[in-house]
Amino acid sequence: QERMNIRVTLKAIGFFLMVVIGIPGNFTILAVFALIKLSNGKLLSTDIILTKLAFVNLLIVLVKGIPQAFTAIGIRKLFNDNGCRAVLLLYRVSRALSICMTALLSCYQSIIIAPSSNRWRALKQKMPQKLVFIMIILWCVNIFIYSWTLSFSFAQLNSTTTEYTLNLEFCFVVFPSFQFYIGNGTLYLFRDFLFVGLMVLASGYIVFILYQHRKQVKGIRSSDRGQETRAETRAAKAVVMLVALYVILFGLDNIIWIYTLQLSKVAPEISDARVFFASCYSAISPILIIATNKKIQTARNIPNVSSHSKLLRNILL
Repeated sequence: QERMNIRVTLKAIGFFLMVVIGIPGNFTILAVFALIKLSNGKLLSTDIILTKLAFVNLLIVLVKGIPQAFTAIGIRKLFNDNGCRAVLLLYRVSRALSICMTALLSCYQSIIIAPSSNRWRALKQKMPQKLVFIMIILWCVNIFIYSWTLSFSFAQLNSTTTEYTLNLEFCFVVFPSFQFYIGNGTLYLFRDFLFVGLMVLASGYIVFILYQHRKQVKGIRSSDRGQETRAETRAAKAVVMLVALYVILFGLDNIIWIYTLQLSKVAPEISDARVFFASCYSAISPILIIATNKKIQTARNIPNVSSHSKLLRNILL
């Protein structure tokens, strides 16, 4: 009983902190870029990706952090079967897109700081034009991937429940067989490792380019360096830190996930830990983005604010 009380207390504290930090953090990013859009009508491609990342992270906090926080204080029956299916689909798609947007951000930033050769120049020109199309494809693919598991999600367990069940406490995911259970986990692991691999490779290339650049400008006074170059370098470093944060949390999440694939019944403590680490990025990453993004830090100084954006600025600031 004492062990259970400790688990419930830690779970409640963890998920309530996630909600308290994640909602204002992601909303701030969305509000600042909305303010910039309303003020001068222009967002850079990096800003668009960060906006989409903040949006899916906000969804994760809302549909995962809040239900988990409520279950920790004893509120269990939050949804019916259809509600569970909607919430779990939204969470899974949002989490997948959080991975995808971070990978897209790191890949785009690596292209931006790459040397201006003919090959890279063409890619630099085409990438911003294709950005919205890429995002739509990522949304569609992930919705398709997760839609087939909707029939496995239930609000309550019944007498015909198999042993291959994920207990999320406010909802249950009941797989009909061991093959479905392993296949589901393997598919998501493959997808996650693919995009994490992309972001790691892109970040590695960014670090290499920054190292080469540092050697080239060594001895040159800071005032003699181009303002645009300094901005790109600062943005690139921020992306590398963002990827490093994700890889750490991803590693913890998937170590636990691989372990659970070997079990027929997953203990609540293990499930809580995995869900927490899987959702942590959505609450912590806004802090890193806000701390490293000059536009967000100087939001008070945005010029030419139109009447449509004054209310938003007042809410934000």
